[in-house]
Amino acid sequence: MATVQYYGTGRRKDSVARVRLVPGNGTITINGRSAEDYIPFANLREVMVQPFNATETLGQYDVLVNVNGGGFSGQAGAIRHGIARALLQVDPDFRAALKSAGLLTRDSRMKERKKPGLKKARKASQFSKR
Repeated sequence: MATVQYYGTGRRKDSVARVRLVPGNGTITINGRSAEDYIPFANLREVMVQPFNATETLGQYDVLVNVNGGGFSGQAGAIRHGIARALLQVDPDFRAALKSAGLLTRDSRMKERKKPGLKKARKASQFSKR
């Protein structure tokens, strides 16, 4: 029997998360590992479940995620974005709640590129007149 699945893609910084929601009891699996094993920071795990809190669907869906690129913070933000997009497929009426919480907006802030003659994007060696 084929169970219904909802898909969403989330992005943040250099991270891309492919999210699948399956009706279940609320377990989150990231790259084949539990969320507690994969992301060691409790505040970032809270960030990931914000869409469920906004739509009051916490514990109703199992979350299966493939995520790559970036670090913990970017990946948690990408997962949040993907979950929010997948919840839109579950019920389009969730749009108002997710939009007002700011969960559907792609955070466009990226790392600035390194410039020639500088050590990093803006870091330069100390200026000396002589």
